Parts: sequence; C-alpha cells; structure tokens
Amino acid sequence: MSTETLTSIHFKPLNDAGVKVDIETQKTWYRLIHQARLVDDRARKYLRQAKGWSYHASHAGHDGIQVALGLAFRPNRDWLFPYYRDMLTCLAAGITPYEIILNGLSKATDLASGGRHMSNHFAKHAIGIWNVSSATGNHTLHAVGIARAAKTYGEDRIAFSSQGESSTSEGYVYEALNGASREKLPVIFVVQNNGYGISVPVSVQSANPIVSENYRGLKNLLIVNCDGTNPFDSHRAMQEALAYIRSGDGPALVHALCRRIHAHSNSDRHELYRTADEIAECETMDPFPRLRTYMLEQSGVSADELAAIEAENMAIVDDAADRGEAAPDPDPETATMFVLPEQSVVEPSELVEQAGGELVTLREAINHTLIGEFQRNPHTFLWGQDVASHDKGGVFNVTKGMLQEFGEKRVFNAPIAEDYISGTANGMSRYRDDLWVCIEGAQFADYYWPAAEQIVDTSHDYYRSNGQFCPNLVIRLSCGGYIGGGLYHSQTLEAFFQTLPGLRVVMPAFADDAAGLLRQSFRSRGITIFLEPKYLYNQIFAKTADPGPEFRVPFGKARIRRPGTDLTIVTYGTTVHWSLRAANQLKEEHGVEVEVIDLRSIVPFDMETIVESVKKTNRVLIVHEDKVLGGVGGEIAARISEECFDYLDAPIGRVGSAYAPVPFSRILERVILPQVEDVYDKALKLIEY
Repeated sequence: MSTETLTSIHFKPLNDAGVKVDIETQKTWYRLIHQARLVDDRARKYLRQAKGWSYHASHAGHDGIQVALGLAFRPNRDWLFPYYRDMLTCLAAGITPYEIILNGLSKATDLASGGRHMSNHFAKHAIGIWNVSSATGNHTLHAVGIARAAKTYGEDRIAFSSQGESSTSEGYVYEALNGASREKLPVIFVVQNNGYGISVPVSVQSANPIVSENYRGLKNLLIVNCDGTNPFDSHRAMQEALAYIRSGDGPALVHALCRRIHAHSNSDRHELYRTADEIAECETMDPFPRLRTYMLEQSGVSADELAAIEAENMAIVDDAADRGEAAPDPDPETATMFVLPEQSVVEPSELVEQAGGELVTLREAINHTLIGEFQRNPHTFLWGQDVASHDKGGVFNVTKGMLQEFGEKRVFNAPIAEDYISGTANGMSRYRDDLWVCIEGAQFADYYWPAAEQIVDTSHDYYRSNGQFCPNLVIRLSCGGYIGGGLYHSQTLEAFFQTLPGLRVVMPAFADDAAGLLRQSFRSRGITIFLEPKYLYNQIFAKTADPGPEFRVPFGKARIRRPGTDLTIVTYGTTVHWSLRAANQLKEEHGVEVEVIDLRSIVPFDMETIVESVKKTNRVLIVHEDKVLGGVGGEIAARISEECFDYLDAPIGRVGSAYAPVPFSRILERVILPQVEDVYDKALKLIEY
C-alpha cells in the first residue's frame, strides 16, 4: 500500500468522538501498551545476542486494537485465537511478561508449546488462549467450530479470532466468515490491517483496501471499522461487536486499520520496499507516544503517575527476563513425545466377537456402530455433505437413520467446503475432552484435497501444544475404485496420510473389523482417518456376523486371514479379498500355502506379525489398491528389508495400481487397478524364485 493510499484513509485523532473511558481504564491501557513495548524491545535484544526469539514480529502500530481485543476477552470463559503479531493482545488477555519471554526463548516451561512451536506464537490453554499454527488465518475455522459448541450447549461464551489482512486472501477465511454468518455463531473476527503482507501491499491482496468491505454481502455479519492505532476508537468498535454478539443475531468482523512501524519480522528489511518518507510517517502515528501525550494533556494524568507505571513495568519485565533466561531448556529426550496419544486399552472380553449375530454388510456394520457410539456418548457429533437430508444418510446411506434418532443439533449437513468441515470439527472438539466429532470429510475421498492444509495443521495440534490439546476426530472417507467412478471417485489417500505424524489411518476389509475399528476410534483420543472401501460396502464376501456392541479392534494389530507356510501376503482393504482368492487358487493349482495378513491398521501397522510370518515363509508380497510408486507398500518393504533380510529367500514383491489416474471406462480401469490375476502371477513368481 502506498503512502498516498494510507493517508487517504481516515486515522482518527485520539478520542475525537468523545468515547467515554474512565481514567483508570486509560491507565490500564497505558500500562499494558508500555509493558508490551518493553517486552518487544527485549525480544530484539535477545535476537542481537543470539539468545533466542529467532522469529519476532513486532506488534508496534497495532497497539490500539490489540489492547481493546485483549481486554474484551474473558479468561476461563471465552476463547482467543491470536496470531503471531498479537503480543499485546495476549498480555492484555492474561499472559504475563514472564510467560511471553519463556515462549520467545523456547523454554521447556513455555505455556504455549514447551519449545515445540515458533517463538511469537503465544498461548495459555489454561485460560482459553489457544496455540495456533503458522498457516495464517486458518484458526478462523477453529474459532467458528468452538463457537458452534457454545451455541449448541447454550453458553454465554465468545470466540475471538485475530489475524492480519493478508490472511483474508486464503479461501478458508471466507469459508469461516460465511459459515459463522449462516449459523449465527458467537465469533468476533478481528482483522488488523497494516497494509502489507510481508512486502506485498494490500492492493495486491484485496479488491478493497478496507478488507472488511469484501464481506458486506454476508447476511447476519456485523462489520465495524476502526482506527487500530487508536485505543479509544478500537474500544468503541469492540464494544459494538460485543453487544451484537450478545444479541444472538450473528458474528462480528472488526476491521482495524494499523500502521506497521517496524519491518514484518526480524528477517525482513522493509527499507527495500518502503520509502524513507513512508517509514517516517508511520512513526508519527505510533500509538504509544500519542496515548501518553493525550493522557497528559487531555485526561489530567500527571507525568509522575505515568513514570510510576513505567518504573513498575520495567521492574516486572527485568524480573521476567532474569527468570526466563534461567528457566530450563527442553530436554532432548522429550522431542518425540505427544505425537500421538495412547489408544484406549481394549479388554480381553472386547476382543471376542459375540456368537450368533446376524450377517451384516460392511456398510451396515459402520452404520450400527455409529448409532451405538452416539447412544453411548451424548457428546458426539456428525456432519458432512448429504449426511442429514431427510431419509438420505450420505451418498452411500452409511449414516441412514442418524438424523431421525439424534436430531439436527448432533447430525447435520455441511456446505461443500472440505476445509470448513474439517476445521470446524477441530474447533468444536476443543470444547470438552469427552467430545468427539465424526465427519464425512467429503462424499468421495478424492474430493478431500481442499482440506489438506487443515488436516496437516490438525495432525500436529497435540504435538504443537505440548500435549495440552488433542483433537478427538473420526474422519470418515469413502475411498477406492472398482466401481467405474473415474478420476474423482476412485482414489485412496492412505499414502498421503501416513506421512503426517499425529494421524491414525485404518482401512477395514470385512464388516466385523469395520465395526471394531470404528468403535476403537470413538473410544481413543486423537485423530483417526477411517477409510471405507466403497466397493465393499454391500459386497456379500465382505459380510460377517455382527460382532456385538462392545467388540473392538486395537490399532496396530493385524489379522491373519489365511495361515500359510510358503509365502506371506501383506495387504489391506479391497485387495485382501483379491489376495485370498489368489491364495486359494495357488493352493488348488500348485499345492502351496499362502499366508494372508490383513493389516487393518496402516498407521500404526503391525510389524511384529509381519516379521513372524516372514520368518516362517521366507517370501513376502505386499498388495494394495493404491499406486505402487509412493504407496504404503514401499514403507512396509523397507522395514521388512531392515528387519528380515536374513530370512528372505526371494526379493520383496509388490502389487498395486499402475502409475496413472484411475480412468472412468471399466475396460481401462481394469488395466490400472490390481486384479486377482496380478496377485496370483506375482505370488507364483516369488514362490518359484
């Protein structure tokens, strides 16, 4: 944004509208703003000394809106999702200078992450200030999700989401604003517009330099613009937003025009893209000296009173720095802690399937288990596309009957916005520890890619928060081919998901395992990606007896579907059935016994069972529906090579899809996807090797 554009926008003289703010409140503003400036200066000192704070983004020039936002937050009641420039916001909201410094120096006792996350990413989970990622603005979705919970449970609580103007260019920010407006949720979105996204001016980011104007068409959304350098005007704006939220009419967007006095961060040189005149003009708009002058000249506060506040602040920050520097650094032994929570312990009785159950399809097993878990835990919720449309229960009727039994507060449709579906699930799961959210992430797994950013962020929430927050999510995706679905209805995604620490990934091949794995997902903290091979939903050969209402399958425990001595096949999903058919054919035609291991759980997978089998058979074939190149089989093969090399009498074989998209024509699809004969031919070669 050029200097001319900035000066054409109205920055207001302090309190020109005569906002009534008592002297004590003004002193509180002054104390917090001055204190934040001292900590800001300390951060730059640590950088020069190479002691820490390797990422530092100054809040200077945003002081008015940040002090108003922080003081609007009610600790232990509301929720605050700050962004990396929100140091003053967090101080005003209840984080102490000592706690800020612990974060800046990446100390083990840092309340935000224990040194796991970047400096300048502040949090205090105990009072409701959340740790957010560095993907700017994606926490807007989390704020919407937890605000949905507040409305669902009928509580007077507000979610505050803060960000810079450039992050509004992200599509998920629109999804958050649109969704919150449609659902009339108690969210206050604060956009701090300083005119630059690092070096890119707002004119390149937005059709309107006042970014809030882009959202004028959203029904139920109150938009309040203010001067973010001015604490009086910012206070006015926040009070208007709070009053509107409490009316229940919808969310609010507070747009605050700020001036970035310093460079974007310590790694940025703003003189390379800003003129000297512009930088000098920004300094004339500095909120801190302007507030000081106003209080001395207009509010009747004496210089001695302000000096006393400053002296107290300096003592507090000096003490915080001394204690912060002396605090312990993270222990290297803890580096891999809090990647994935422990799964729920399965009792021996829950490993046994009940006798006499009626035959159910894989689809029916999932449906029955969903209903059972929703009956067991009233704090379970389901949303996705088409899951709650009268008698329709999803594209494949997997959720049929759930709307009727549990009502629209617990089972409801989502817009076709996969990031929104996943991000608000993350947010709602924050409301209470025993709350689980099940989503149909997309009607077909192929359409889940828009949510990739959100699932990446969610995967490391537990780690990033140092174990303080763990999203309880069951993400159901119908996947796979053999249905003539073509490029956007035939994909499996497990190879992508396995690369993200923090996710469990499972794929059942039979109805009983579908029930057992899903039940375990609802009873284990953390995120489970539950992949459902849609080709198997109603297949007779995937049917089993209903295993009963308590049957569970532990994660990371494979099942030997067919014992053997001559070759091990490791597989999962639809290709379990192809492998069993090929094994039976090999027995009939060649008299060999093939052991078929159904992994069931891909992350974690049961290496122990694989090793024991390979030691016995000395030959192994890995079969999966996904592409061979980059597929899960490559990881399994590498592990077998490392742990079983001395036992192998033949190369490790792999069967999977060809390196091509899955085409629509059934004739072409058959060439691309693995078939029974592919498994048979490869297995026979390994046996004859």
